Amino acid sequence: MQPVIVHADAPVTLIGGGAVDPQTLAQVLDMAPRLVAADGGAAHALAAGHIPEAVIGDMDSLHPADRARLPAATIHRIDDQDSTDFDKCLMAIRAPLVLGLGFTGPRLDHQMASFNSLVRHHRTRCILVGPHEVVMLAPPSLRLDLTPGDTVSLFPMGAVEAKSEGLHWPVGGLSFAPDGRVGTSNHATGPIWLAVTAPKMLLFLPRRVLGQLVATLIDRPYGWD
Repeated sequence: MQPVIVHADAPVTLIGGGAVDPQTLAQVLDMAPRLVAADGGAAHALAAGHIPEAVIGDMDSLHPADRARLPAATIHRIDDQDSTDFDKCLMAIRAPLVLGLGFTGPRLDHQMASFNSLVRHHRTRCILVGPHEVVMLAPPSLRLDLTPGDTVSLFPMGAVEAKSEGLHWPVGGLSFAPDGRVGTSNHATGPIWLAVTAPKMLLFLPRRVLGQLVATLIDRPYGWD
């Protein structure tokens, strides 16, 4: 079993190798000051003037020049080729919440693999932060104070049922599946409540609610064992 490398009592920022906006990184670090990089994501951290406390992955995308700038003790090479660097990081971090940057693009195959990882490692609570949206695995239940018109999209990664309040198109009693019904392009009519029956539903929300989402999740137990 892969060892835990990072233990934290507060949220952790995890930076991947995809596109990362420096302003977004600064915003996320304000919420989660401890910084970990997935392999080549260390380049984004270094470019912004930060040294990650850990760099985790198979090190196939960490440039030698970047590696030379990192303390040797921060490098944690894991050679398992059956897992992605994001998988490795989620297994190696024990924290109440992980905020992930650089995992939602530009390559669609990498993005889909990241969504798969959210489901496979559902015991690690993680929010992926994109340019305009955030995505996470929906917890058993969640209440958020949204603004009427806010986009709320649900995409199932397996068979799952849901209930809701405050959505323009209620989802109560509906069954969802990747090859069946999906719940994209819904929107809030105001505050929402959402409940799902299994750790299989991805929840997409506007990025501007990230602060509220972090505060809400930190203030309550996760629920998926």
